[in-house]
Amino acid sequence: MTTKYERPGFGAAARPEHSERDFRRSWFSTVTAGEFLGFLAPAGAGALAAHAHPGILAAAMIGAGAVEGAVLGRFQAGVLRTRLSGLRIRDWTAVTSAGAVVAWMVGVLPMLYGEQFGAWPTWAQVPVAVVASLVIVLSLGVAQWTVLRRFTDRARLWVLASAAAWIAGLAAFMLVAPPLWQPGQPPVLVGAIGALGGVAMAAVMAWVTGAFLTRVLADGHLITTK
Repeated sequence: MTTKYERPGFGAAARPEHSERDFRRSWFSTVTAGEFLGFLAPAGAGALAAHAHPGILAAAMIGAGAVEGAVLGRFQAGVLRTRLSGLRIRDWTAVTSAGAVVAWMVGVLPMLYGEQFGAWPTWAQVPVAVVASLVIVLSLGVAQWTVLRRFTDRARLWVLASAAAWIAGLAAFMLVAPPLWQPGQPPVLVGAIGALGGVAMAAVMAWVTGAFLTRVLADGHLITTK
């Protein structure tokens, strides 16, 4: 029988004796580190394969994206386990990696078909670009929702929080890295600039998701089993 708000194990009785502020700080520092370390994979892959055939570059970025998602998911799950004792780290890690793969699969399409897409009329470009952008920013949140919905009836809020966080994070990355990239730069410098942008993206994403997370995991909305 499934009930709500009854058995200890997911709510206040199961979580450590630290404040919500401590939890948010832990989430921010851990998730920032996890996303930064994970992002080193696509940053490095992009630098090494920058001059390769577009198909090879796209494949490298998708593979690196899977690594990025797995690392981020593992770091996130470590913090979530302090509030959701029944969370399986491997489940969260797997769906986060899968969501990242979807995002990167869409993200590399301009590398493969950018010239053809540029020849389309504006009325056709706009809806396709909007849909692609939505897939990119929603992919991780939707993937993680499939696990989080087992623990809270506010899991749908996490999808929106994740999307907002990635929009803000990607905006931070675009403000930092692209202005510094210049044609002909050595791969090491290209990778270093990408990593710098990754730090900005990771910190912004972690802060935004952390701001929403305590609402998503509010005790009165946790789901337990009996």
